[in-house]
Amino acid sequence: MAVDARQRIDKWLFFSRAVKSRSLAARLVVAGRVRINRDKAAQASDLVRPGDVLTITLDGRILVWKVLGAGVRRGPAEEARLLYEDMSPPPARKGEAVPDAIPALREAGSGRPTKRERRQTDRLQRDD
Repeated sequence: MAVDARQRIDKWLFFSRAVKSRSLAARLVVAGRVRINRDKAAQASDLVRPGDVLTITLDGRILVWKVLGAGVRRGPAEEARLLYEDMSPPPARKGEAVPDAIPALREAGSGRPTKRERRQTDRLQRDD
């Protein structure tokens, strides 16, 4: 395609293999999970062009992709990778806590009873 080519965001997401179908891409955009150059994409018909930066929230991950070109078809993964440059932050390792996370505190006696407390309650109810 031409250097100044523009393409609908839903079509581009489908061609880049971010989602499995165009209808899923349209739903993703309408749900507000896609940003084009920091602005929320309002419609599936919003246009992207080479140089735009997309921020996509997908399956609990945040993808940051720079658009390198418009797609012609939904081809193999190697062809799809030529449409964008991945600028996403590296994912956190499993089991590694987020540094800003505050450990959950629970006051004694609040929340669900322990197994021992349930047995004591059952004993009290049986005695009646």
